[in-house]
Formats: sequence, C-alpha cells, structure tokens
Amino acid sequence: MKKNLGAIPAVYPMPVLMVAAYGENDKVNVMNAAWGMICAMDKIALFIDEDHKTTQNLLKRKAFTVSLADKEHIKPADFFGIASGNTMPDKFEKSGCKAVKSGFVDAPVIEEFPVVMECELAEVVKTESMYCIVGKIVNTAAEETVLSENGKIDAGKLNALIFDQFQNGYYISGEQVGKAWNAGKELMAKN
Repeated sequence: MKKNLGAIPAVYPMPVLMVAAYGENDKVNVMNAAWGMICAMDKIALFIDEDHKTTQNLLKRKAFTVSLADKEHIKPADFFGIASGNTMPDKFEKSGCKAVKSGFVDAPVIEEFPVVMECELAEVVKTESMYCIVGKIVNTAAEETVLSENGKIDAGKLNALIFDQFQNGYYISGEQVGKAWNAGKELMAKN
C-alpha cells in the first residue's frame, strides 16, 4: 500500500550537471544543476533560477557548457552546488578545477569532468511557473576513457553522478539491465 507524502518532486534519477559560462574578464563560473534534460536531439533544457551568477553570465555571452559530473570529482561537483558565485567571487579557483576555452562556443570547458556539451543559447522560456534556458548543442566531447569500442559514450565506464532529491544523496549509474526499444518488444505481439 502506498503512503501519501504530499506534493513533493518524485523524479529519480536526476542528473548532476555542471553548467559553466564566462563572466566579466573571461572569469569562469560553474554551477551544479539537477533540473535539466535533453529536449530535442540537439537541445538541452536547464530549469535554473534567473538570479544565478552562471545564468546571468550565459545570458550575456549567449553560450555555455554542460558537463556530466562523475564519482571521481564529487567534491568539486557538490561545491559548485553549495557555493554561490554571487557571494564568492573566487568560487572556481577554490575548486581546484581547470578550464580551457571551448573550440566551438564562447564558454569554458571544465577539464575534470569526462563529458561536455558545448552549447549556444537558443531560447529563454519564462512563464509564471518556470524559467528555462534552452541550449543548442553544437558539439559534445568525451574523454577516451569513457568511450566504448564503437566510439560512443559507455554509461558503464562513465561513473556519472545522479542526484537523489528524496534523501539529498549522490549515486552512480552504470549497470545495464536491458536494451531500449527491445525489453518490451514481446508485449507488442499481445492482443
């Protein structure tokens, strides 16, 4: 029997995304965002507050990067979520991470995280209920260590962090338990 818990956001897993943009004087700013998702084959939607330093920076530069956080870099990933660039001007420097300029957009690529999507600002959706940044993915880059033999990202090698908003925990993903568009195929034949 299910127990009523009230109106809580009950989506699991949530990604742990590192959103990075340049501020004034090419200063790197990064934030941890769990409320993001792919919304088209070449688009990513980030449901982030308008007042974040990273949001303000990406709006000015019209570009940003989104990296997948991994187990090996849980400390800086979490730090980017608890420290605010609005109150800590040296936030990125304190993390110990390094960044290089993207070769595709006017935004930084954080070297420590294994997968990055380099994005141009495509759209801002602002309604009474949400504020959403939509980015057009112009390039995705991945460390060779997380690629499979066929050259695609291998979730089993990625050790991507996932966020549990029920208990405020981080977990890792990776175990494949079935194949998409195949696991339920036998049900298609039923009358």
